[in-house]
Amino acid sequence: MSRGGSGGRVRVRTSRGRTPQSNRWLERQLNDPYVRKAKAEGYRSRAAYKLLELDERFALLKRARRVVDLGIAPGGWSQVVRRLTPAAAIVGIDLLPVDPIDGVTIFQLDFTDPRAAGLLTDALDGPPDLVLSDMAANTVGHPQTDHLRTMGLVEEAAAFACDVLQPGGAFVAKVLAGGADSDLVAELKRNFTAVKHAKPPASRKDSSEWYVIAQGFKGRAADADPNR
Repeated sequence: MSRGGSGGRVRVRTSRGRTPQSNRWLERQLNDPYVRKAKAEGYRSRAAYKLLELDERFALLKRARRVVDLGIAPGGWSQVVRRLTPAAAIVGIDLLPVDPIDGVTIFQLDFTDPRAAGLLTDALDGPPDLVLSDMAANTVGHPQTDHLRTMGLVEEAAAFACDVLQPGGAFVAKVLAGGADSDLVAELKRNFTAVKHAKPPASRKDSSEWYVIAQGFKGRAADADPNR
């Protein structure tokens, strides 16, 4: 399937049965140091290192005691939380089935389902202090449509976080190039004391993904705004 190239780079030998796009993806995976590192260290995806790098910069997990992982599949982010804060209660939710993770409660359900918030907080035995979302909407190949779909998902995740977080909590979500739009940033700033964007080194340079990090949830008092 592959052979060594110059500089030790692995190149795909044949494209039989694969599209050129699949060939490029496979070659990129074979040569991705984060993919190899994830396999060596037992993480389910290279995305684990994005959370590790964000945590190193923003200390997201230092005081985390109850954590919600929205769109948990395949589970790399929850693995990071479990390893760095083994005493934390962790619950994940996804439309896709997810193999069990020791110490993590997993629901196969849409997080926008009216039952979801109650199920998650009950499983944590209280409101979370950290809501994580590495979700992205399924792409259709039209950049503007894909951006709108993903940002709509981010807005729903932010609304969910503001409904369930305890005061002082944090919210982290994947956004696209340019970061969260102005309306979402304004809403996050109204509900959190600090809102920043970051692109961790583990995010591929050619990827449009960024992350929005909102810390210091102000609590339900922010919901008292009559103009909301």
